[in-house]
Amino acid sequence: MSINWKILLSWVLGAVISPLCAAALFEDQAPLEIELTGPLSSLIDNKENRKEQPFQLRSEGNQLDILIRARGNSRMRVCDFPPLRFNFGKADTAGTPFEGLRKLKLVNRCKKEERYEYDVLEEYAAYRIFSLLSDAGFRTRLVRLTYNDTDGRLKAAYRHSYGFLLEPLDQLVTRMHGTRSRLSSVSLRQLDKEQAALVYVFQYLIANTDWSFVTAENDDYCCHNIELIKTDQVHVPVPYDFDLAGMVNAAYARPDPSLKIKNVSRRIYRGFCTDSTILRAALRRITSKEEEILGIIAGLPLLKERTRENRIKYLKGFFDMAVDEDKLIAMFEKRCHP
Repeated sequence: MSINWKILLSWVLGAVISPLCAAALFEDQAPLEIELTGPLSSLIDNKENRKEQPFQLRSEGNQLDILIRARGNSRMRVCDFPPLRFNFGKADTAGTPFEGLRKLKLVNRCKKEERYEYDVLEEYAAYRIFSLLSDAGFRTRLVRLTYNDTDGRLKAAYRHSYGFLLEPLDQLVTRMHGTRSRLSSVSLRQLDKEQAALVYVFQYLIANTDWSFVTAENDDYCCHNIELIKTDQVHVPVPYDFDLAGMVNAAYARPDPSLKIKNVSRRIYRGFCTDSTILRAALRRITSKEEEILGIIAGLPLLKERTRENRIKYLKGFFDMAVDEDKLIAMFEKRCHP
């Protein structure tokens, strides 16, 4: 059988270059201006069927014809304006910030009130914090959105808003030189212990209890708000979805009743029991980044000064506890899951 070397070379180069091009979107931390024009009201009114609608996307002088649909699980139920997914389909993305991308998730404000835009920025900050701690984390890009509703019914509060784009899972897997795990359940011995310990302490830092190493209801694979990426025979846990974290303190956030806490701002350690040396190293990695972590909050746009100060104070509460390292480690070990 003869081989068409031109086609083969084109395929190989495409496989190598495409992820590199797609990565460029997330290299820059400056807010990206995006204008979306299409039937927003129709999409929102019929969000449950998740039907894709045609839109025009304009950004940095480029115009692309794309498809957009509603997405999400809990936010689909509680939000007036659901999160969105872009499908670039056959659009020519070459030379645009979206080069090499096929589908892209957007996190946008949930409701019209101002505090919901703050929630988006604070969840974005949570992703940024974890990316500061580990390369094995979803990268994000802050965006300033302008919506033009061709239905003419979109409320004014939604027309200009901050949001953020989330690195696609396939790009994360490529960047980690791994494969997506397909496990129905996972045990501690299967996990990358250093990354797992970092996840435990990070989730405690931001007071996020909306995660577990148990397969979520209606899902086939582990885990709840954790992606597992297999590299070198271990499974690396990568956390996502932080809107129910205490650091964000979204208006709709409620803790699981089984946790027996009144609100999501209460920190609870939910990690597996692990080697104390590894756990201590994870804690020290986070405390060594205190200034940079607080700097992420300080650098967020739009927040009122009081809101910004409250979020910094909330995170500093963790760092104040971590001054007594032995006491905090002992508490983690007392409350860990066997």
